[in-house]
Amino acid sequence: MSTCRNLFAIVFLTGNSQGFSVLLYTIINYIALLSCRFLISEYKMKNKDPKPRAYPDKSSGMVLMTLMFIVLCGSSFYLGGIFCSEKVIFFKKDGTPGIQSRKETAVAPLQIKSVSFPECSSDYQDYTPCTDPKRWRKYGNYRLSFMERHCPPMTERKECLVPPPDGYKPPIRWPKSRDECWYRNVPYDWINNQKSNQHWLRKEGEKFYFPGGGTMFPKGVGAYVDLMEKLIPGMKDGTVRTAIDTGCGVASWGGDLLDRGILTVSLAPRDNHEAQVQFALERGVPAILGIISTQRLPFPSNSFDMAHCSRCLIPWTEFGGIYLLEIHRILRPGGFWVLSGPPINYENRWRGWNTTVQEQKADFDKLKKLLMSMCFKLYNKKDDIAVWQKSPDNSCYNQLTAASYPPKCDDSMDPDSAWYVPLRPCIATPSQNFMKLGLQSTPKWPNRLHIAPERVSMVPNGNSGGFKHDDSKWKVRVKHYKTLLPALGSDKIRNVMDMNTLYGGFAAALINSPVWVMNVVSSYGVNSLGVVYDRGLIGTYHDWCQAFSTYPRTYDLLHLDGFFTAESHSRCEMKYVLLEMDRILRPNGYAIIRENNYFIDAIATIARGMRWNCQKHDTEYNVEKEKLLICQKKLWYSQQ
Repeated sequence: MSTCRNLFAIVFLTGNSQGFSVLLYTIINYIALLSCRFLISEYKMKNKDPKPRAYPDKSSGMVLMTLMFIVLCGSSFYLGGIFCSEKVIFFKKDGTPGIQSRKETAVAPLQIKSVSFPECSSDYQDYTPCTDPKRWRKYGNYRLSFMERHCPPMTERKECLVPPPDGYKPPIRWPKSRDECWYRNVPYDWINNQKSNQHWLRKEGEKFYFPGGGTMFPKGVGAYVDLMEKLIPGMKDGTVRTAIDTGCGVASWGGDLLDRGILTVSLAPRDNHEAQVQFALERGVPAILGIISTQRLPFPSNSFDMAHCSRCLIPWTEFGGIYLLEIHRILRPGGFWVLSGPPINYENRWRGWNTTVQEQKADFDKLKKLLMSMCFKLYNKKDDIAVWQKSPDNSCYNQLTAASYPPKCDDSMDPDSAWYVPLRPCIATPSQNFMKLGLQSTPKWPNRLHIAPERVSMVPNGNSGGFKHDDSKWKVRVKHYKTLLPALGSDKIRNVMDMNTLYGGFAAALINSPVWVMNVVSSYGVNSLGVVYDRGLIGTYHDWCQAFSTYPRTYDLLHLDGFFTAESHSRCEMKYVLLEMDRILRPNGYAIIRENNYFIDAIATIARGMRWNCQKHDTEYNVEKEKLLICQKKLWYSQQ
């Protein structure tokens, strides 16, 4: 009896409809109830009368009634499920049934207690947690590996706000910033004192000026690049679009190339005095902290159209040429490697290098031999510049034997895997699955920006249609962003980071604005960074549970799209991600945080504790579950 009652309670709770559906549902429930009562009465009669009776079709009757009961109850349950798709029945406190919409049962937004973060001490004004010189002594000197990323353990993470230097001013706006910056924003005199004769920069009053000089281009970077364009005609017609400058100085080479349509990642390690990357970013030129040492650079294989070293002091021929093998890995098939400085033009330069002509000749011969063994060919050479080209196809690699050195890499390691991955003494050959990775097969800039690359297929469910949809989606989104943040697209914003991109759609939608965008792809998520580079954009792998490879106060705008939803398993704690955003964001800089409504209030609470001013907005399509948080970091000075 109790079982039957429970069944009807379930049937009743699941049923809810309108009009005829209500009538039909009620009739079915009523018939089912009568059937159940009949079965119960039959059961009682059977047990009360011990005398045998004649039931000619008792078995068939019981089976028939049981089947009817099952069918009626099942029909009631099915209809109740259909008509209860938008509403849920619940019991009120008085025991009567009530109706609640699904919207009302949504999970309440995450709420956290108000928090206020203290100021870090003034000696943390240039704090780079994962490349901290104060921690270098803990690591070995082998191949300068102490300059690689070594992040502090969780117990040593800072929960304070990094202060700006005393006298800090809002950065000079682009394009004027390429030629000058405020001294107090980057208060380092070492380069000015040591490189004044090479015209890297000079200090006048409250400013540093960048005349465009360098160790290998005393006549100015413009004349140096003019010669390079004569040696590599593809630099002028859109063939060469992305470049990497190893040992970048103050990024004068990368800064000059911006006017020529070439986007350069300037790379240099953290040091105690030179602050090369900080100067580059203060000027508004793309740069990142890094060093070729024992680990791969955080870029996918076959990405850059050109790599450059101007007396960068990297010992290319040592350790079996392992540093050259890393350049080979990240260069696109048919890409160019440009070297100026020792041992190039040793016949005329050796006297100034504290060496002998015989030693320099031996180094040059060794370099040529190594490059030839890696399927590079000498493409052009004049004066202080030599250009090698990586093999545009696999014909050279197919001729390598088991006895060749360096050997071809086996298939045990993904050539795109580059987050804390050791360098390997082998040649990473281009995949046979892609026929258009080569520089000559890649569409020229700017056409390549909106053409779906082959490597889209490496993304789960990735295809040309999905790529085009993503491209269109970000055009709509950025248009909406500009209505909420008028500074976007103006000279108030120069250095931009998309903290968790897929195809670089946000950056592509901003291509006509006076900005450059560092596209960050998760080191543990979908590998789509190759697509970003195929489009002619730049980026890096990163894990936001750790600090980014840059100085404090280096970005004007940070963009975050659904990051905390993706990290809902709490692998990266929200507080530390936002504190890292505060570290790298310039005072008066902005953050656009696109996130599930569940997280928005919690993010805003932490942002207030970091002295940010935030406003919540609807998305472009006014989607209820997703909101935008537009924040601005306040300019403040240390109370210490």
